[in-house]
Amino acid sequence: MQNFTHLIRVAKGEIPADLLIKNTQVVNVFSGKIFTADVAITEKYIAGIGDYQTGKQIIDAQNVYLIPGLMDAHIHLESTLLTPSAFARAVIPHGTTSIFIDPHEIANVLGIKGINYMLKATENLPLNAFILVPSCVPATNLETSGASITAEKIAKLLQHPRVVGLAEMMNFPGVINADKTVLGKIMATHATQKVIDGHAPLLTGKMLQAYIGVGIDSDHETTQLNEAIEKLEAGMWLMLRQGTVAKNLLTLLPVVNSFTVHRCLLCCDDKEPTDLQKQGHIDHLIKLAIKAGINPIWAIKMATINCAQRFGIKRLGAIAPGYRADLVLVNNLRDFQIETVIKDGEVIFEKGELKVSLSPYIEPEVTNTVHLKDISPDDFRIFVQGKKVRVIGLLPDQIITKHLIKEVTKNGEEIVADLEQDIIKIAVIERHHATGNIGLGLVSGLGLKKGAIASSVSHDSHNIVVAGVNNQDMYIAVKAVEKMQGGFVLVENEMVKAGLALPIAGLISPLSAQEVGFHMKTLCQEAKNLGISLPNPFLTLSFVALPVIPELRLTDKGLVDVNKFEFVGLEI
Repeated sequence: MQNFTHLIRVAKGEIPADLLIKNTQVVNVFSGKIFTADVAITEKYIAGIGDYQTGKQIIDAQNVYLIPGLMDAHIHLESTLLTPSAFARAVIPHGTTSIFIDPHEIANVLGIKGINYMLKATENLPLNAFILVPSCVPATNLETSGASITAEKIAKLLQHPRVVGLAEMMNFPGVINADKTVLGKIMATHATQKVIDGHAPLLTGKMLQAYIGVGIDSDHETTQLNEAIEKLEAGMWLMLRQGTVAKNLLTLLPVVNSFTVHRCLLCCDDKEPTDLQKQGHIDHLIKLAIKAGINPIWAIKMATINCAQRFGIKRLGAIAPGYRADLVLVNNLRDFQIETVIKDGEVIFEKGELKVSLSPYIEPEVTNTVHLKDISPDDFRIFVQGKKVRVIGLLPDQIITKHLIKEVTKNGEEIVADLEQDIIKIAVIERHHATGNIGLGLVSGLGLKKGAIASSVSHDSHNIVVAGVNNQDMYIAVKAVEKMQGGFVLVENEMVKAGLALPIAGLISPLSAQEVGFHMKTLCQEAKNLGISLPNPFLTLSFVALPVIPELRLTDKGLVDVNKFEFVGLEI
């Protein structure tokens, strides 16, 4: 219970602050002004801003800028490949003090067990970790998931104090077709008066109106400027995304003006450890926005108070009396270098050094999750009678794919890799229940010239996805992933060239961000040696099995035309 009497006395200057930040340039996200002041803090909260003289601990800011702690409005923590503690260690030095997590990935593997793991693993971090209940577990009926979360289970989870709403409703066809199961989850959330995040790529017109009409009022999948305008005008919160694969921030920034800035947020969605170390976190997005000409205070506002207001978190996201003392000192609003991070009134990062200890939290219940039926190299053979087939076309820096029609090379009736056209085989193998389901298809744009690449990270159900030039290497890659109980693998000439084990739900490594980054760098280098030109082929590959993003996808059940939301044959 907060001691208001103590706070009042500190605010009035009658007794010393617990922490006093002197001589700082305060960035006010309410007025858009910057002014010199002292900030008095007591018992995790800001007591006052003004002329204060005494404090038990004093920081002389020497006229650098003080901003609220930064927030990521939408992130899948599992997609960083890090445990929550390793993630916190990586992002706190970049000024992040709050994250809004959709544990959709681990939930599709382990259901409620996965969400409870995330709640426990984030419980004592020096980071506000708010969680939204995954709305689509399973994501669709077009794939095999590891678990199922019903409306009843969602209602129970929504009672948790750190659960702030229903996570991205990816099943937009289910919404606009009034699917009873989908609407049941939405109604369960409305009963708690908590928010519902959206996921509506390229949705427009009356379909968008129907989608928003049920109370879904945010979107992070917007990729086009006219799409952003339509969604803002319809009352949505617009999340401007810049992650490792999907990079939409600079395209969408022109939509931000003095009216719309109040409804815009910054998010990463998916961010790979190497990028966290090399670029940063939300501070990187702010730098990009400022460099592109956005008012620095607008950029800060989109990463602080806007997030708190969108998710209904009171007394967070601003430098004002009674607000949580989650604060960041930055050198200036141009270079935006983080100097000091304060969480709940305690200095947790200063002069390049993390001031708190963080240990990983792992439970046996979230390991040993890869279960395959016996497979052989012959399972990857593809036979067609004609030559024209559907091919998944990958696009650089996008998770949207193209539905291509190509003529393929064959040996008799069996399709073989066509390296000149950059067409190779791809397969998705069910790994939760050992059903033996294997979806077979073709992909273009990966650039693989030899060997195979495999991963247990494949949105949203996280079955094993493998792409390769020949059946034997594809088989060896899948068996290597099984042996590691999840992970990334590269194979050439029947030899494993590089790998990274992800034993926590087949999604997460127990290693530090630096260690994971080292392994990822090695994997990406080996991928180049196999001809792959993409900067992170594993992250790109992980979205090939996502049947809610246009246009053509592959699941363990077969090839999916997302625009029609139905299975289609490989052969035309």
